[in-house]
Amino acid sequence: MSNINNVAIIGSGPAGYTAAIYAARANLKPILVSGIQPGGQLTITTDVENYPGYENPIQGPWLMDQMQKQSLLVGTSIINSHVEKVKLDEDIKKLYLDNGKIIETKTVIICTGAQARWLGIENEQKLQGHGLSACATCDGFFFKDKIVAVIGGGNTAAEEALFLTKFASKVIIIHRRDKLRAEKILQERLIENDKIDFLWNSEVKKFHGDMELTSIEVFDNKENKNFNMDIDGVFVAIGHDPATSLFKDQIDMDDNGYILTKPDSTQTSLSGVFAAGDVKDKIYRQAVTAAGMGCMAALEVEKYLE
Repeated sequence: MSNINNVAIIGSGPAGYTAAIYAARANLKPILVSGIQPGGQLTITTDVENYPGYENPIQGPWLMDQMQKQSLLVGTSIINSHVEKVKLDEDIKKLYLDNGKIIETKTVIICTGAQARWLGIENEQKLQGHGLSACATCDGFFFKDKIVAVIGGGNTAAEEALFLTKFASKVIIIHRRDKLRAEKILQERLIENDKIDFLWNSEVKKFHGDMELTSIEVFDNKENKNFNMDIDGVFVAIGHDPATSLFKDQIDMDDNGYILTKPDSTQTSLSGVFAAGDVKDKIYRQAVTAAGMGCMAALEVEKYLE
C-alpha cells in the first residue's frame, strides 16, 4: 500500500490549490496534477480587485503563483502533467498521465474548472484582459462611464448586460438573431433599462487594437455588409464549458456537463470522488467560491479517509 496515495487533486486553479493546502495541513500528503493550463482562468486575468485580503488590485497570474508556492510550502507534491484517462469506480482510483505514469489513490478531488466559450476570431486571444472579457462580475468595475458591448442572446448575456449597467454609460447587446433566447423576465428587464441598446442580426468578426481594444468589426447578416464600431470594452457571453469530458460515463453530470454533487457537499456520485470549483458550479464561477469549495472538498476527504 506504500505506493497508494491518500488524495490526488486534478487541476490547479483556486479550488485545486486550496484543496491541496488543506489536505497537506491535514498530513494527507496530497498529489496535485497541474493540467494543461496551470493556474486556470486567473492566469489570463489582469487586475483582480475582488479577492479578499488585498487592499490594492493584484494580478491574476501572481495570485495563482502565490497559491502554488503556499501549497508547495505546506507539503503538496505537484506534477506538471495532464490526466488523459481515469478509472474511478473502484476503491483504489487510477489516474493515467500523459507522461505514461499512473497515479493510484484512495480519493480524488476534481478541480478541472470550466472555460468561457470564445468566438475564435482575430485578435481575440491577444486582447483578453485588455478590453475583452468573459466575466462582467470580474471586470465590469473597470468600465465606469464607458460604452461596452455584450455578445450573446441567452441568460448569460442578459445577466452580464444588466450587471454592467451599474458601471457603463451604455451597454450594447450584439446578437446574431432578431430575438433573444433569454428568459422572458430577463428580456423585460433589458428592454426597460435605458442604458441598454440592441444590435440585432449582427455578428462580431474581428477585434481591433494593439495594446487595448479600440473597436470591433461587425457583420450585419440582414444587410450582408460589414461595419466598424468604436467600443471601450466587449464581454463575450455565449456560455461556459466545464472540463469534464474526462469523466463522462463515470460520474453523474447535468445536461450541460457540470458534475453533480450531494447537497451542501462536494461528494460526487462515486464514493471517494469529490468535485470543487467551476467544474460543478455554473452559477457563481468566482475565484473565492472555487477556493471555498476546495477547502470543503479537502475537509470531506479527511473525514472520508478517517
